[in-house]
Amino acid sequence: MDTPLVILNPRSKNITEGKSRAPNRSMYYGMGYETDDFHKPMVGVANAYSTITPCNSGLQTLADAAIAGIEEAGGNAQVFGTPTISDGMSMGTEGMKYSLVSREVIADCIETCVQGQWMDGVLVIGGCDKNMPGGLMGMLRANVPGIYVYGGTILPGHYQGKDLNIVSVFEAVGENAAGRLSDEDLTQIEQRAIPGTGSCGGMYTANTMSSAFEALGISLPHSSTMANVYDEKRSSATESAKVLIEAIKKDLKPRDIVTRKSIENAIAVVMAIGGSTNAVLHFLAIAHAACVEWNMDDFERVRIKTPVLCDLKPSGKYLAIDFHRAGGVPQVMKLLLNAGLLHGDCITITGQTLAEVLKDIPDAPPADQQVIRPINRPMYAQGHLAILKGNLALEGCVAKITGLKNPVMTGPACVFEDEQSALKAILTNQIKAGDVMVLRYLGPKGGPGMPEMLAPTSALIGQGLGESVGLITDGRFSGGTWGMVVGHIAPEAATGGLIALVHEGDSITIDAHRLLLQLNVSDDEIAKRRATWTLPAPRYTRGVQAKFAMNVSSASKGAVLDDF
Repeated sequence: MDTPLVILNPRSKNITEGKSRAPNRSMYYGMGYETDDFHKPMVGVANAYSTITPCNSGLQTLADAAIAGIEEAGGNAQVFGTPTISDGMSMGTEGMKYSLVSREVIADCIETCVQGQWMDGVLVIGGCDKNMPGGLMGMLRANVPGIYVYGGTILPGHYQGKDLNIVSVFEAVGENAAGRLSDEDLTQIEQRAIPGTGSCGGMYTANTMSSAFEALGISLPHSSTMANVYDEKRSSATESAKVLIEAIKKDLKPRDIVTRKSIENAIAVVMAIGGSTNAVLHFLAIAHAACVEWNMDDFERVRIKTPVLCDLKPSGKYLAIDFHRAGGVPQVMKLLLNAGLLHGDCITITGQTLAEVLKDIPDAPPADQQVIRPINRPMYAQGHLAILKGNLALEGCVAKITGLKNPVMTGPACVFEDEQSALKAILTNQIKAGDVMVLRYLGPKGGPGMPEMLAPTSALIGQGLGESVGLITDGRFSGGTWGMVVGHIAPEAATGGLIALVHEGDSITIDAHRLLLQLNVSDDEIAKRRATWTLPAPRYTRGVQAKFAMNVSSASKGAVLDDF
């Protein structure tokens, strides 16, 4: 008689209840499982490995290390894939509109596999920007014990004694167009900027989100800033797998870890490290997946009390690997914790509280480095991601104000309906100091997909116009963007937001001190324009883009697809 087996986790009942489940077990025998394997937890490994992008081409060795860790700790690894879109490669093309869409596809893949196969836990491995939020959103929806393993940052390239990264190339294009950089130097920068595997090297979106995940407690300490090519990254993947097995035994789930207090911790770290504007959009979506109340005003609440402590690119000097060597996220968190700016009682995936995790981290950053500032000598007294409102952004928008001498300007609007025409205008010297570029119909619905504007913003920097020209959009920015830029404007043009009614030459005010984005046109004139405005035809009527445009929420709610 077939005796029922001992169940480690109730989710495994469909394959461990003995004779009544024999057909289910037969499928596992076909993959080499033995009877004793059904005592073990079934652990998903969501592997975003691909040869599409260097961000993800180095993930397979981490997946192999994680699989070995799962098996060594007494689990069965069940590997499945998730897609990725390379933001760096698709930037400035129609393909960029699939980047944010891929966040939802990744989340769907993980939720579908974990729930469909009734897995006991899941370890997610990702590199490029949307792998992180998409992976965590899928984990939160499934809500089985889970851990995130970041693929790791890239090492810098080098040319003429300078460190290079992906943004160096975009800015070099602008310098070349302005006649400040030779064709040969542009070619050399292009060929040397990406020396191997790993995610873009500054505090751009991938490294911002990985750092935030460490702050959340869903990744291991120090793991978010390691370089992909270093052995410590593989060792961390193995250790992550073993920690996950313990979390399965304790039934410690993502929604136990990702709470309102831990999200506040994560945003405080994003502010302190000078992280990407995309963190705003993604944490609205993550909070939604976690069933946590969090809105645009919460970011501003955290910003005004959190100093910027790190001198990191794009507006600073250093790269993520320098940050890692200086103490990384744990060092920043210890400074914030001691200043009363973090919730030390939040639980982490290790089972320890945040305060316990940081117990042995020094109270002060190392004296022989310039990457992390002491709490009493910050880069900036307040955070850099300001939430602006006004008649142009009734639901809010995001301005990245670090590195600017004066984040206030009023100027005439130069209006563009797409990114390509805006970029052409910059490169052909049609944009002058004092102008405010308006890029619209690029929001979640209008793009669709809310593409990033790294090409035009980098071209402005390359031409020396980064602080004298404003750029506002209902689209997004790359984590590599800096300058007088405002994105995520909501409501967007495609839903009738005021940005759709801006005319060439209109006066626009950007004022980060007053948290204001304003169209300086009378209410009567706005009403006349609105009476004649018509919604443009959708750019896609079939497929994933059409589905995204039909279902996506406002950027002020994270651009999620299930805000019903």
